[in-house]
Amino acid sequence: MTGSTRSSTGLDDRRKRLLFRCWHRGTREMDLILGRFADAEIATLSDEELTKLEHLIDVPDPDLFAALTGDKPLAPEYASALYDRIRARRAVDHGA
Repeated sequence: MTGSTRSSTGLDDRRKRLLFRCWHRGTREMDLILGRFADAEIATLSDEELTKLEHLIDVPDPDLFAALTGDKPLAPEYASALYDRIRARRAVDHGA
């Protein structure tokens, strides 16, 4: 079980692929952060936001986790309003 609470039914192939990739990062912490975000928002993301998410999930887990927890700045080329939403959701989900 992935932990996902969302079915991929009704999603286009791009969104299905991103939902899967968000829940299968390689580290459980990142699965939970990105997977929960994808569960909540994947269906409503614009094409531009999907592109930003595809770009963001190319960041290695240790670097992205460090940025999301405030231990290390995120490389400027990955910073976006979408990243800010993921970080804000992480704070709410985990009380950080």
